Amino acid sequence: MAEIVSNPKARRDYHVIETFEAGIVLRGTEVKSIRAGYVQIGDAFARVERDEVWLHNMHIEEYSHGNRENHVPKAPRKLLLHKPEIRKLHEFSAVKGNALVALSLYWKSGRVKVSLAVGKGKASFDKREDIKRRDDDREMKREMMQRQKGR
Repeated sequence: MAEIVSNPKARRDYHVIETFEAGIVLRGTEVKSIRAGYVQIGDAFARVERDEVWLHNMHIEEYSHGNRENHVPKAPRKLLLHKPEIRKLHEFSAVKGNALVALSLYWKSGRVKVSLAVGKGKASFDKREDIKRRDDDREMKREMMQRQKGR
């Protein structure tokens, strides 16, 4: 599993409740652009529409050697999931405050997969609490290193 790109804003802005792995329906020029690393998922989110899941706002740069059949960079892309997973995602997304966000894009067995998370939006004080906890952990590790060097 080789990660292509991740979305650090997702874990910062949402409490991740559950994650799902989904395939993506892509065209050839999209895959070539992804291989070249020209993809962004910072604002990507998913929606359940008529028993199908669609990924919106994932930006895949147009392929430089493409012709007039090149893809649209921000087109919605269909996600491939099993019916029970789609029903579960629909139930989760129906709850107010929940969102379906893309965590990362990666290769698995030669196919592009997306890690999709059901997240509940964090309040600003939750974000400050996470920052404080991270700073405390960093300070504790620094102290441990100082003590080990002082021996």
